Amino acid sequence: MGWKLVGEQPALDKYVLIFAPHTSNWDVILLLLVRWASGLKPNFIGKHTLFWPPLSWFLTAIGGEPVNRTKAKNVVDQIVEKFHSKDEFKFALSPEGTRSKKDHWKTGFYRVALKAQVPIQLVFLDTRTKQTGFGPLLHPSGNIEKDFEWLRAFYQDKQGFRPHLLSEIRVNIAKEKNKSQ
Repeated sequence: MGWKLVGEQPALDKYVLIFAPHTSNWDVILLLLVRWASGLKPNFIGKHTLFWPPLSWFLTAIGGEPVNRTKAKNVVDQIVEKFHSKDEFKFALSPEGTRSKKDHWKTGFYRVALKAQVPIQLVFLDTRTKQTGFGPLLHPSGNIEKDFEWLRAFYQDKQGFRPHLLSEIRVNIAKEKNKSQ
């Protein structure tokens, strides 16, 4: 295959893990390889309606956690509660939220990390160098624009399987202002 795993996962029990760039279903396969090669045991969320036996047993075994999007409580708060109620929780997601090209990243991962007071572990793939693995940790400052500049500096030279679908690493400020009100 020719791919190289670089970096090491942090010796922490709790963090948000972002995996980027996400432009293809092949990215998920690489993330699974990172998981197996490094011993990483990430958690992820899924609609609560998917968690019925026997599928729920499998999803839970591989780190799945149900969330109810119809509840009055928003998904960010539900995930923060999981951080507070568990001794170990490594919440993994793609910050783009899609494989399609977008003009900004979603910010739920950032708001979760800030509210749960946990760092963000950067995980990447780069098809040019055929490397995947662990980058640095980001401790959110609360200044989302500044922190996104830092994220952009790390990820800007990483290429996904479908480079034309790379999303811009920036915040949708208008949307963020609505969420903070």
